[in-house]
Amino acid sequence: MIHFDAVKIGLVSVSDRASSGIYEDQGIPAMKAWLKSALRNPITWETRLIPDEQGQIEDALRVLADKEYCNLILTTGGTGPALRDVTPEATLNVATKVLPGFGEQMRQISLNFVATAILSRQVAVVRDKTLIINLPGQPKAIAETLQGLPKRKPAVHGVFAAVPYCLDLIGGPYIETDPAVCQAFRPKSALRQSGA
Repeated sequence: MIHFDAVKIGLVSVSDRASSGIYEDQGIPAMKAWLKSALRNPITWETRLIPDEQGQIEDALRVLADKEYCNLILTTGGTGPALRDVTPEATLNVATKVLPGFGEQMRQISLNFVATAILSRQVAVVRDKTLIINLPGQPKAIAETLQGLPKRKPAVHGVFAAVPYCLDLIGGPYIETDPAVCQAFRPKSALRQSGA
């Protein structure tokens, strides 16, 4: 029987209106649905729905990383140029390392759909043994940036393809994906034997 490592994932939706109950949050369900379809690992979830307040975002990220020991934290919302959009600033403030390639690739994917993708400011960072990635705010864009555009010629890689190996490098669990949803990339030397 094949054993899959357990993974703990934090999902943070940043929205003044959703957090105050004006409308129902769609970010956390969208992130959770995509991850459930993509990962073979058993997942424990930690979710937070918070307003666009930098201090609250930083506190949530610290708690999820340092006290809940999440291996991966995905955020959605608050990454545009509006005055209340402060998710990238909060994320950078809790970082021990910055991974600029994630944001670059997310914008590149989104530019296939909307010219305003250049206004997005998503970042990805490592906080000790936790990978934190800011995702776009729209559910459709969340899936597109995670999964990429595999049917395009040439294919456009989604950012999640790099997540499993990144977690390997920072001491996280061995993430295995469903290749029909997301083909993870690892160098041959980092591949685990099936059933290990």
